[in-house]
Amino acid sequence: MAARTEDAISDSGTQAGSPRSAATRERILDVAERLFAEHGIFAVSNRQVSEAAGQGNNAAVGYHFGTKTDLLRAIVNKHAAPIEQKRKELLADVEGSRDLRDWITCLVRASTDHYYELTGPTWYARFSVQLMADPTLRAVVYEDISMSEHLQTMLVALTSCLPDMPDDVRRARGEMARHVMMHMCAERERLLAEEESLEISSWDNFTTDLVDAIVGLWSAPVTR
Repeated sequence: MAARTEDAISDSGTQAGSPRSAATRERILDVAERLFAEHGIFAVSNRQVSEAAGQGNNAAVGYHFGTKTDLLRAIVNKHAAPIEQKRKELLADVEGSRDLRDWITCLVRASTDHYYELTGPTWYARFSVQLMADPTLRAVVYEDISMSEHLQTMLVALTSCLPDMPDDVRRARGEMARHVMMHMCAERERLLAEEESLEISSWDNFTTDLVDAIVGLWSAPVTR
């Protein structure tokens, strides 16, 4: 009970940016990511997130983040930085390549390497699926990420490997590839969280299998 009382005082009186405030923000982010992943974004209120994070002040989410959309954006940004760094590193290895597989590997591995390095049970892949299912939230929260210089470089290079593909087919296959990648990562994350890991391959083998499938999707013949 003392901890909850301290949190309540912290939420209303601790200076933003202090170590206690930073720890509270991090705890709220972790709890919110898990609850949204497990129950859906619209099924979980800011008040429920505050309570589950052990905050005596039910308005703690609003104090630290603002609206629910601001909270969602903060969760995405928490993971965006390390994923972007991985994109940068992967790009350095394939710069100038004309091999479709190289660019799909970059796109996939930037995320799967990040998931692999997260410790303990994770929820971000499942959270991402929930978020991307809503077109309004997806547009707001992922607007900055979609403008990532490294991501755009990868997508342009991938497109250049398929110069004869019609634009509408390219857009459709891009959406297919995105759904395959996101949903397969979410399913793997679920299996790991439920301790069914003995029945699934390593992250490295999973990534290879996923790249194989997406390369096949992109390189399939256009028959219309």
